[in-house]
Amino acid sequence: MTTQRVAIIGLGLIGGSVGLATQAMLPQIAVTGWDADPDVRRRAAERGLVTTVCDTAEDAVRDAELVILCVPVGAMEGAARAIAHALPQNAVVSDVGSSKRSVAEGLARALPGVTIIPAHPVAGTEKSGPDAGFSELFRHRWCIVTPPEGAPPEALQRVSDFWEGLGAKVEVMEAGHHDLVLAVTSHIPHLIAYTIVGTASDLEDVTRGEVIKYSAGGFRDFTRIAASDPTMWRDVFLSNRDAVLEVLGRFTEDLTALQRAIRNGDGDTLFDLFERTRAIRRSIIEEGQDDARPDFGRSDH
Repeated sequence: MTTQRVAIIGLGLIGGSVGLATQAMLPQIAVTGWDADPDVRRRAAERGLVTTVCDTAEDAVRDAELVILCVPVGAMEGAARAIAHALPQNAVVSDVGSSKRSVAEGLARALPGVTIIPAHPVAGTEKSGPDAGFSELFRHRWCIVTPPEGAPPEALQRVSDFWEGLGAKVEVMEAGHHDLVLAVTSHIPHLIAYTIVGTASDLEDVTRGEVIKYSAGGFRDFTRIAASDPTMWRDVFLSNRDAVLEVLGRFTEDLTALQRAIRNGDGDTLFDLFERTRAIRRSIIEEGQDDARPDFGRSDH
């Protein structure tokens, strides 16, 4: 199912990267785009994030075969309502949200009768905005596609082919299972990072200057994660509330057990946990999802 025209709503890190990657890797596709912020639209035009930056969301989607909503998950339903009357009859609507069940429900409410194939490219950086995008963001990363029951196979193929064309590896998954998996692998780690960085800045006996000056690698990594876009992550936690609370409850129990082991001088329990988690790190490197180099292979974009 060949796609010729794609529209991107939201031209920040992900939307801008989708636009740049499409132009670099799928040059036969015409890419229109729109963002609610006029300054973002201006910068997107200057950087050439898409082929054409439109003045309205309706203009952006009017001829599109595939529409990708690249806005915070809390804004997905509103963004979909804004384009509903302008969508071509056979357009497929997708998104890039980090939680899938609530987004799918919101899009279905906003776009009755429209073919919706939600997706989540598991890629990003702590930076945001139209200057943060780059064309290689999705290369060798996973994109999880969560089609609703009864979705047309050709629409699923259109979305899957598009992401594979940008260099991503596509996995099809049920939306609720996606939300649980991402709560473990992304959402709770972000919550922990926000918490530990906040705790460090609140400690009365340690100055903020000391926290910054003596930051070892572990804390530095937390600050990188905790620098992520606050609007996006606020919406993620609220939209994926059930899965986050389920995993957070389990994490709290495990943390209490670790606290008990430290208090009791139980070195065996600590060593066994650290050995087990070390094996997880090795598996992630072997899977190609990170790099063993000291900077984790992350270039500074």
